[in-house]
Amino acid sequence: MLHLQLLVHVRDAIIAGSTGRMAMLLLIYGGPLIGLPRIDVVSALGSLAAPNKQDAVTLGGAIHFTMGILFAIIYASLWSLGIGSATWWWGLIFGLVHGMLVIVSLYVVLHRYPQLSEVLNGLPVMVAILLNHMVFGLVVAIVYST
Repeated sequence: MLHLQLLVHVRDAIIAGSTGRMAMLLLIYGGPLIGLPRIDVVSALGSLAAPNKQDAVTLGGAIHFTMGILFAIIYASLWSLGIGSATWWWGLIFGLVHGMLVIVSLYVVLHRYPQLSEVLNGLPVMVAILLNHMVFGLVVAIVYST
């Protein structure tokens, strides 16, 4: 009988997720300087529940921070189960899959929250979302493995 042991170093995953999120935000908000489209993910997330721009930024930042940690713990859990490993190339793969899931999720959410339609305005935005999540996965894998 095959017995899989789940061993996740939660503290390390929290650090990796926080670091990955910061690297991702640098690319998201600095992306226009290198030709990527402007995506205000923090405000967009917060606008789903907050009544004004200031509250949306605060709430969106908290949501994005929490999701970065949660996804790093998910990545570490998968690696612990033998699904990939905490290497830079698996980080890129996990980030790519993660980004594709985000794009699909955004299209599903658009039907309920039409204010997000400006976030997904074409192929350049989708490419940027994939690239941003690949950076997240790369950084999470590198930080988690050290």
